[in-house]
Amino acid sequence: MKTATATLPKYLAALALCWCSLAPVQAQAQESKIAWLSSERLYHESKLAKLASEKLAEEFKAREKAVQELGARFKVASDKLEKELPGLNESERAKRQREYFELDKELQRRQREFREDLSQRTNEERAAIAEKANAIVQKMALAEGYDVVLQDALWFNPRIDITDRVLKALDK
Repeated sequence: MKTATATLPKYLAALALCWCSLAPVQAQAQESKIAWLSSERLYHESKLAKLASEKLAEEFKAREKAVQELGARFKVASDKLEKELPGLNESERAKRQREYFELDKELQRRQREFREDLSQRTNEERAAIAEKANAIVQKMALAEGYDVVLQDALWFNPRIDITDRVLKALDK
């Protein structure tokens, strides 16, 4: 019995020590300040995003028109080949089909290059917006004492959404 009563205070002391060491962590967790930000809204609603969109539309307008014209030529060639194919001899048929397939490959190549270049430029413009927004968020987080700012969460409470405030600061 002496052994049991002698070890009981040690266990209670160890338990109290553990509780005391966890208490500051729990208090800090309760005081944490969290914010949420929608990057998609920044990329679509900010003045910078709208200017970038206009800039890209202007930059790619000529190439888009060229691809559309090539697509129209392909459609005309396709319709013409379809109508004339039954009446063509074997060598003429092979020649016209080869021309048709070459035009199709050219159209697909230009469409792919257009999409890739537009995607790359869009990503570059978004990166510039993100860089400015990140600087704003960092200043805001330091000034207002945020412990963490989340982006694109599965779910968030609207009261922690700082997107409107970042949009306003970004648009200045």
